Amino acid sequence: MPPGALVLLRFGLSRRCGQLAHWTGRLRGLRAVLEADGHQVILEEIPDWNVVELIVNGETVFQCNIKDLNFGGDGKLDPLCEEARVAVLNAY
Repeated sequence: MPPGALVLLRFGLSRRCGQLAHWTGRLRGLRAVLEADGHQVILEEIPDWNVVELIVNGETVFQCNIKDLNFGGDGKLDPLCEEARVAVLNAY
């Protein structure tokens, strides 16, 4: 996918400190990696639990459990962020 692609990042509910909500702390690294490649990232909350999906051109190119992503950071050391980055680059 060329730089500047529109990436829809859908994420579900997760529990933190006993509260159930749409937390974005674990998405920071993923967003940073995708935006560093020049992509535009749009966040969308979904009702599913612990789900992260990346959608490019209407097709789901990557999916994982939000709990598997590293909290905070720039995403460079998180292997799932790299896997997601490659999935977006290979989307067509």
